[in-house]
Amino acid sequence: MRDCYCTVNLDQEEVFRTKIVEKSLCPFYGEDFYCEIPRTFRHLSFYIFDRDVFRRDSIIGKVAIQKEDLQKYHNRDTWFQLQHVDADSEVQGKVHLELRLSEVITDTGVVCHKLATRVLECQGLPIVNGQCDPYATVTLAGPSRSEAKKTKVKKKTNNPHFDEVFYFEVTRPSSYNKKSHFDIEDVDEVDKMEIRVDLWNASNLKFGDEFLGELRLPLKFLRQSSSYEAWYFLQPRDNGNKSLKPDDLGSLRLNVVYTEDHVFSSDYYSPLRDVLLKSADVEPVSASAAHILGEVCREKQEAAIPLVRLFLHYGRIVPFISAIANAEVKRTQDPNTIFRGNSLTSKCIDETMKLAGMHYLQVTLKPIIDEICQVHKPCEIDPVKLKDGENLENNRENLRQYVDRIFTVITKSGVSCPTVMCDIFFSLRESAAKRFQGDLDVRYTAVSSFIFLRFFAPAILSPNLFQLTPHHPDPQTSRTLTLISKTIQTLGSLSKSKSANFKESYMATFYDYFNEQKYADAVKNFLDLISSSGRRDHKSIEQPILLKEGFMIKRAQGRKRFGMKNFKKRWFRLTNHEFTYQKSKGDHPLCSIPIENILAVERLEEESFKMKNMFQVIQPERRVLYIQANNCVEAKDWIDILTKVSQCNKKRLTVYHPSAYLNGHWLCCKATADNTPGCTPCTGGLPANIQLDIDGDRETERIYSLFNLYMPKLEKMQEACGSKSVYDGPEEEEYSTFIIDDPKETYKTLKLIIEGVGTLEQEHAQYKRDKFKKTKYGSQEHPIGDKSFQTYIRQQSEISAHSI
Repeated sequence: MRDCYCTVNLDQEEVFRTKIVEKSLCPFYGEDFYCEIPRTFRHLSFYIFDRDVFRRDSIIGKVAIQKEDLQKYHNRDTWFQLQHVDADSEVQGKVHLELRLSEVITDTGVVCHKLATRVLECQGLPIVNGQCDPYATVTLAGPSRSEAKKTKVKKKTNNPHFDEVFYFEVTRPSSYNKKSHFDIEDVDEVDKMEIRVDLWNASNLKFGDEFLGELRLPLKFLRQSSSYEAWYFLQPRDNGNKSLKPDDLGSLRLNVVYTEDHVFSSDYYSPLRDVLLKSADVEPVSASAAHILGEVCREKQEAAIPLVRLFLHYGRIVPFISAIANAEVKRTQDPNTIFRGNSLTSKCIDETMKLAGMHYLQVTLKPIIDEICQVHKPCEIDPVKLKDGENLENNRENLRQYVDRIFTVITKSGVSCPTVMCDIFFSLRESAAKRFQGDLDVRYTAVSSFIFLRFFAPAILSPNLFQLTPHHPDPQTSRTLTLISKTIQTLGSLSKSKSANFKESYMATFYDYFNEQKYADAVKNFLDLISSSGRRDHKSIEQPILLKEGFMIKRAQGRKRFGMKNFKKRWFRLTNHEFTYQKSKGDHPLCSIPIENILAVERLEEESFKMKNMFQVIQPERRVLYIQANNCVEAKDWIDILTKVSQCNKKRLTVYHPSAYLNGHWLCCKATADNTPGCTPCTGGLPANIQLDIDGDRETERIYSLFNLYMPKLEKMQEACGSKSVYDGPEEEEYSTFIIDDPKETYKTLKLIIEGVGTLEQEHAQYKRDKFKKTKYGSQEHPIGDKSFQTYIRQQSEISAHSI
């Protein structure tokens, strides 16, 4: 049996790690990870690790999906065979070379050839065992010779600048007769030669230097051109066509959703955006553009995410959700099944709660979740799973106390519930009560099915997915949270027979503690408060809200007059009041920066300290805190949230220094005075509202992409409207999947959608043609070996040929 976990990597940079599933050869993780990708990448990789009893990790295997292949698996459950992991295949980065093949005429009139190879620089090399000290070897190799030369080692950088030139004699005059060399080669011999560039990490370990990647270029391609300069992607080492033994390492099931959009300026989206934003006012709502998107998408979640973000951005989310919820309630026959399906309404409300309710969760649940994770009280109540020395009654009491405390903080938190959520709950309550007037409880169950079942219970079960904990809870804590979540979910459901909700007899026994009317009354009072119009007292007392925390590395700020400015690992905490760091979690802060003193937050160029993923927090009197995050995704997250909380500061800077002040001058502009104003404009401002940092144009572009993807379904829906208008008999089976209440109105909306999508499609095609004309293969943006660009060239060629 194994204790396995999985990591998600951009190339070789880890950006996410699952929990450890213990003692299983078929682990199920069931975890979602979402991130904005802040840099280019070649592979999305997944590594499976096994942790032994000494907490040492060994790699079992990996799945690596090339960027250009991601669309093949978009939003589909797919089993991938695990592949072997070896150092020769773990490659990332690119190299910039200049090659010049020159003809030299000797005194005797004989022509010989010399090759000059200039290694300029590399970018994006991997970090190996926490360091990268790269160097390059350049080898001219042929069937009967091999000559190698080496660059200097560049310390502590994965973007080294070499700028070194190496000369090789490709052919020599016949009078050259040195041993171990050869006379004039014929043309066939030269055609078989190649120049090979290998990148290595200079290691102090006894195992030798680590291979980082290679590049092989045949000389024959230079015979048509005397000089050639280009960027190349590094490739895995050629293993001589020896295939690894196809051991069965197992397989990994993944569902990958990858989107890459080009967003135009706002005016391009006006026609489509206007049709979408009018959705709440269309009668019936099933004829609206937003509802149609939900009908044609394969998964309702696909439609809900961009729709909710767009409507939140323009302040139209409450009327839109009210309209689609009211329509769904009218179609519901049984009050016990209200909002229980994965409808567009349910998915939109889920997404709204995730966006608007994150801080509400932080205030309500985080303190007690932190305590549960730290204290590790035994709470197992299944007699079969009890550990030696544990007492069942003591465990039940521990669990009961935790459930009681969480239940109390939830039911007393009504005044903190975000306004937008309360307005939606009010609408749900009114629609349900009007539809099922004989059922007095439906006004409560309509709201509790969201706030308890889809909001609080999942947050307790998986606190890391709701930013309540930075990492996955350990197995014991995870089990405790599972038991609490089940109980809270049942308490909030207000069902008549609560014990019947549990499959396990031990849970039914435990729930007897809570079979008192006071719990049902507390739930109803809470639901009344969060779903009543005008229930809020706007004079709320602001309290610190924890926004983000975690370990990072910081450089000393020089607050002490004497002492080295070294780098140390610290625990950072950001609230809406201050940014602090301390030695370890829970310690007294070593430094506190009030939010009003954050004047700018910007990336720091790697040349400053030869370290990746660094950013700077600029404070008054030009004091700067330099911080290194654990990976590129985490760096972006910290920069974004620090920028958002400090966005409204009156003294925010407009310019900054992208590099550090070292050795008496700024590395970026070479100014010598440390108080010299910045030389680079600060990055664009972000909205001050932390919860709803949304780009409306980007969301409209995402909706356009979905409409374009499902264009055949839109056309089929048009046919269905026509069929319904002229034929009043039984509905054809192929049209029965669509909800069409008013064929005429639906057809009009579909026509506007298709016209808007067609116009945007033409703009995208023109943008790609213009980009294709300007892009050079072998440039820094599209190195040779960029398969995604090669695919794009092939597509453009096919389009051009088809047009001709």
